[in-house]
Amino acid sequence: MESALNLPADWRRDLAGYGWKAQSIGASGAGVFRLEAPDRPDLFVKTEELSPLAELPDEGPRLDWLGARGIPCPKRLAETRHDGRHWLLMSAISGTILSSQAGLAPERVVDIAADALRHLHAIDRTGCPFDHRADSRIALAEARLKAGLVDEEDFDEERAGQTAADVFAELSPLRPRQEDLVVTHGDATLENLLADKDVFSGFIDCARAGLADRHQDLALATRSIGDHFGSTQVERFLARYGIVPDPERMAFYLLLDEFF
Repeated sequence: MESALNLPADWRRDLAGYGWKAQSIGASGAGVFRLEAPDRPDLFVKTEELSPLAELPDEGPRLDWLGARGIPCPKRLAETRHDGRHWLLMSAISGTILSSQAGLAPERVVDIAADALRHLHAIDRTGCPFDHRADSRIALAEARLKAGLVDEEDFDEERAGQTAADVFAELSPLRPRQEDLVVTHGDATLENLLADKDVFSGFIDCARAGLADRHQDLALATRSIGDHFGSTQVERFLARYGIVPDPERMAFYLLLDEFF
């Protein structure tokens, strides 16, 4: 696989001997590869074309910030720009994504997810340099709309057939009047949380981590849990997390997610 990629020269040398496996689930817009070799640690490489709205350059600094605060996530090992692309080399963390935990009961999966997000949301947000509050994200959503980066074919069922412009017109009127700010993951689906056996092992795809209303994570997590396990497990997740969510904020963050 690496033979098809124009790797930076020093990366080609340092990663010689690794087998590359393209991943079917990964960060939006980025190529994601798992690297494996006998007697060497597993690694991940992400690469994305350089552009003003690319997300991959956001991930490395967030991994550093989260890791320094004890949040389990990959470690940034190297980062560079080469051949019109951004490149990020990371450690692999143990475990399997929660959406593919065949050995765990749904109840245990949602408990792990709830506990992991509650712990993340409880860390000290003081000095968090990543501003993902509603105004900031609405502005970025508009920039992505104008750049033609919104996939209208991937809208949720209730918005199927609408244009991105139509959906954006609904966004600002739904903006929350108040925000319950915490450090959020930003894309807290079951595909981005890992467990090793039945123990949470870390967050992946952290490019959207930042200061936002906790409903940013709760909205995407409950949608993901509902899709995989149904409404009963959504209720369990919310009870385990310890919140009665605000339905208007939940609707806003699901709508906002259509632009990312």
